[in-house]
Amino acid sequence: MSGAERQQQPLLIVEDDLALQKQLKWSLDRFESVVADDVASALLQFRRHSPAVVTMDLGLPPDRDSVSEGFRCLERLLELDPSAKVIVLTGQNDQENALRAVRMGAYDFLAKPVDPDVLSLTVERAYRMYELQQENRRLQTAQQTDALGGLVTRDAGMQRICRMIEKVAPSDATVLLLGESGTGKELLAQGLHDASKRKGRFVAINCAAIPETLLESELFGYEKGAFTGAAKTTIGKIETANGGTLMLDEIGDLPMPLQAKLLRFLQERKIERVGGRQEISIDVRIVGATHQDLRRHIADGRFREDLYYRLAEIVIDIPPLRERTGDAVLLAHAFLRRHAVEQRRPVLGLSDDAVRALEAHRWPGNVRELQNLIKRASIMADGERVSAADLGLQAGPAEGEEESSLDLRTVRERVERQTVVAALARADGNIVKAAEILGVSRPTLYDLMNRLQIK
Repeated sequence: MSGAERQQQPLLIVEDDLALQKQLKWSLDRFESVVADDVASALLQFRRHSPAVVTMDLGLPPDRDSVSEGFRCLERLLELDPSAKVIVLTGQNDQENALRAVRMGAYDFLAKPVDPDVLSLTVERAYRMYELQQENRRLQTAQQTDALGGLVTRDAGMQRICRMIEKVAPSDATVLLLGESGTGKELLAQGLHDASKRKGRFVAINCAAIPETLLESELFGYEKGAFTGAAKTTIGKIETANGGTLMLDEIGDLPMPLQAKLLRFLQERKIERVGGRQEISIDVRIVGATHQDLRRHIADGRFREDLYYRLAEIVIDIPPLRERTGDAVLLAHAFLRRHAVEQRRPVLGLSDDAVRALEAHRWPGNVRELQNLIKRASIMADGERVSAADLGLQAGPAEGEEESSLDLRTVRERVERQTVVAALARADGNIVKAAEILGVSRPTLYDLMNRLQIK
């Protein structure tokens, strides 16, 4: 980015001394400066202008002799945008606070009185660093598949499932997704299709939502005159998905006669429309999904065993939300951001009692239930944060589960992982905030994340 283009980018100057404000604006006249003199106005200007670079004094009102307001401002700014470059201005003999600011995430620090040339050069370098990091993120995003971009998780089990989806996607293997209602089976099926090399469509049909008398014609299509009301030849869902992926949701509710016909299709990859005599070759990947126990259905004579083994070339068990450590809070943050974009409203945060309520709730409706609660809370909330009352939940401690292993190392690592993931979820991915919640330094948290393989 050229210097002329960079002039149009805002630079936030947080300084309560009016004379120093003018001096800083004069020395940084190459940039489009906006000023603030306390924490509230700094946050307001930051939300309004989204500056890439901030210069700020640690001594802010109402207590200019203390650094507490300055550190509070730094923390809030980095919560709003962890990638922002904050340059802290400190006193000559204030090395300890300067280092503390850098540990919290500040880009750099300069001692007062500040040399205008040094300050201008530091700001210029901060902009360059910001631009390089943004470009690096764009390149990484372009290189990575977006197949599972809609899936938000930090749970180790769900991350293993994502890796399994990525491995299976290039093949033609039939996949069976098992999991409770609302766990994201269709999202994973769509991701499986998107990550594959198939050029056709992704088509989903709910086998439980269509009457048995209509389901056959919906799946296989029908010829003109095949039955009363068949005024023209109509292709079915299998044919529509030719060259792509067909998801058969709630496949456990598929009637026995259709199970036999589906088995024949899986064996021969050919169909006949209802009322037709011509065989039509189809190239489609089948993804089955159900919340039911198919093995019990087999034992009860309600599901064909040979069809099960045709469908179960790859079986993926999706854990319910209550078993996905930290995901409820993480997803809540994501849904709040999505709702804010859709409604063109400010992004709401979560109060402490809302976080406790989300962690304690058992989520019988899984992610779908959470999404509905967040949508309702976004509408009902009066302030900047969603409360437990807005969610319609009772705040309380999450229910603990007794550890089955008594091996100290295993138990310690499990507890450490759950605690770090929960802290990251509460902080919405902000490393500085998560480290503060855990009471450790940022480098220590990074070490923990590397050791526990938390991405």
